[in-house]
Amino acid sequence: VLKTAHGERPWVEWDPAYARRDPTALAKARNDFRDSIESTRITQFLFDAQWSQLKAHASARGICLFGDMPIYIALDSADAWAHPEMLQIGPDGLPSAVAGVPPDYFSEDGQLWGNPLYDWEYHERTGYRWWIERMQHTMHQTHLVRIDHFRGFESFWSVPFGAETARAGEWLPGPGGALFQAMREALGSLPIVAEDLGVITPEVDQLRHDYGLPGMVVLQFEAGNPGFDPQAIEENSVCYTGTHDNDTTVGWFRGNGDDTRSQAEIEQARKAVLELTGGTEETVHSDLVRLAFSSPSALAIAPLQDFLGLDSAARFNTPGTTIDNWRWRMPEQAITDQLLGWTRALVADTSRSNG
Repeated sequence: VLKTAHGERPWVEWDPAYARRDPTALAKARNDFRDSIESTRITQFLFDAQWSQLKAHASARGICLFGDMPIYIALDSADAWAHPEMLQIGPDGLPSAVAGVPPDYFSEDGQLWGNPLYDWEYHERTGYRWWIERMQHTMHQTHLVRIDHFRGFESFWSVPFGAETARAGEWLPGPGGALFQAMREALGSLPIVAEDLGVITPEVDQLRHDYGLPGMVVLQFEAGNPGFDPQAIEENSVCYTGTHDNDTTVGWFRGNGDDTRSQAEIEQARKAVLELTGGTEETVHSDLVRLAFSSPSALAIAPLQDFLGLDSAARFNTPGTTIDNWRWRMPEQAITDQLLGWTRALVADTSRSNG
């Protein structure tokens, strides 16, 4: 409501009394905007009630709602406004350093996310209460949750605020096992999948193993490497053909204008995948889905685009870009009896039915 009253500008640009949460100003706002606040509360209440019904409906049918939690929050968020003390934010409301990752598979300049970084000493002093409450709420909404950028809990890439790329950062220590120990003591078993892609150190692997958290295997990163053995995949893992950040399997196999691989690397990956699956260029999407489902991983996932055999035009998201992402929608007629029959047989053949 206050954001709307300030022309939808971020909270750091609000009237200073509201930006710093002056008690007198907030009391006045609660009175002046009483109707708008109550309307927002009712909308959120109804959404929560409807989502709870959806979750119960899914649970009754053996369907798992698998959430995705970003490790960081936005500067212009309710949490950052209400609790700036838990972040590396100065008196002016601006961060001293921001989040990202160094150059990797996705970007030559790294990824400059721009999120404010946590003040982990503050979280330690408060017993990681905010994180416990965040996870508790997520467990209310989903059955399982993937925490994005898990390696940031062991050490995180800190980029000076104002830097143009993520190249100018440094690794700093994260909270490590103390955070997960606090959450486990407060909440019991943690339904977490660790997104452990990219450059992963032995220390990150050890942190995940210490708390029994499954990691991720993405076949687009592995299957194109000569000598890759899918049967050597760790059982305590989730195997994907690709994630929302990858191209579709067909698009990845063909290569496209946005591909960071060289033509030689693309050709090598094509040859290795065809040898691994014993399939053809026309069936590579279904062959990779079968490979994922046939792996030892406890859970196997393929994006719907891969079941449908769609190319790069159906890609969900290209990391590091902000245009034309998350726009693909599935036409209802795309789900055919033939596809349902193939999927049903695949699940049975790979013993992945939950009953």
